[in-house]
Amino acid sequence: MAHAALLHTPLPSTSAGAAARRRCGHNYRVPRRRLRPMASSAAASQAPAPAPPGLKEGIAGLYDESSGLWESFWGDHMHHGFYDSGEAASMADHRRAQIRMIEEALAFAAVPADDPEKQPKTVVDVGCGIGGSSRYLAKKYGAQCKGITLSPVQAERGNALAAAQGLSDQVSLQVADALEQPFPDGHFDLVWSMESGEHMPDKRKFVSELARVAAPGGTIIIVTWCHRNLEPSETSLKPDEVSLLKRICDAYYLPDWCSPSDYVSIAKSLSLEDIKTADWSENVAPFWPAVIKSALTWKGITSLLTSGWKTIRGAMVMPLMIQGYKKGLIKFTIITCRKPGAA
Repeated sequence: MAHAALLHTPLPSTSAGAAARRRCGHNYRVPRRRLRPMASSAAASQAPAPAPPGLKEGIAGLYDESSGLWESFWGDHMHHGFYDSGEAASMADHRRAQIRMIEEALAFAAVPADDPEKQPKTVVDVGCGIGGSSRYLAKKYGAQCKGITLSPVQAERGNALAAAQGLSDQVSLQVADALEQPFPDGHFDLVWSMESGEHMPDKRKFVSELARVAAPGGTIIIVTWCHRNLEPSETSLKPDEVSLLKRICDAYYLPDWCSPSDYVSIAKSLSLEDIKTADWSENVAPFWPAVIKSALTWKGITSLLTSGWKTIRGAMVMPLMIQGYKKGLIKFTIITCRKPGAA
C-alpha cells in the first residue's frame, strides 16, 4: 500500500529487512533515483513504458522499513478508511473506517454476504501488506487466503500474525511479483487488490494477471489511486498536474499513473464482465489529514528526524496528496468486474 511510506522509518534492527530478504532468497537494494511520472493517459492498447530500473527493489525496501511503524500507529490495515462525506473522525474512527473500506468494496462488487454456498472459498490478496485484508476475509468467509507482497518483512510479519490469531491453516503470505503471480490459472473465487495497483508499472499486465488467476465466474476487486480522466479535447494531463504527480512518484516509488477509464478499457479488452467503477475520493478525504496528524506526534517527529532524508521527503509530500485530491487530479477509485463463467 503506497501511503505506508508516509511514516517511513527503520524497524528496531536496521538489518532486519536485509536479513529477511536473505531468508527469502532476495538481495534487494533501494535505488537512489527519481522515477518518471505519467505525462498522459495510457490507452489500454498502447505498449506500456518499461518499468524504471530498481522499481521492485525500491518498493520492497520501502515497505521493509516502513511497515513496522505503520502497524504501530494504524494496525493491520495499510490502506485508506472509508467515511461518510464531511465526516469528522477520531483516531479510533479511522481504524473502523479502514474495516469499512473493506466492507464497502465487497458490497460494491456484490460479493455474497449471507449465502455460504456462494461466498468465496479461495482468495488472493495482491499487494497484501502485512495481511490485514487476508486475515479479515479468511475470518469473514472461512476462506483459504493467499497473499503476495514484494516485502519479505511484510510476509514474515503477516504470517506471524496469522499464526498468533490461529489462522495459519487459512492464511499464507509469500514474496512474489503481482505481474508474475505464482498461482495456477483459474484458482481464486475472489481476487483482491487493495491499494497496490498504483505501484504496477504495466497496468494491462497487472489486470491480466488478476484475470488469469481468477476462477471462472470469480470476482476481481481493484481499489487504487488514479489520475483524473482526460477530457475529450485533451491528449495529456496539464503541465502543473504532471509536475505534482512527479513529486509524489519520486517520494513513494510509483511508476506511471493511469485513469479510471484506462482500467475500464483494459478490463473490456480482456473480455471481463460486469465492469463497474466509482470515485470514492470524497469518502477518503479525512484520512490523509489523520496520517499527517499522527506523523506530527512526538513519536512521529522523533521517528522522522532519525529516519533520514527519504522519510523527510515523504513527509514533505503528504500535503501534495491532499492538494491532488482537492484539485480533482487524484481519484481514489474502485474498479470491480467478473471473469466469464465456464462455458
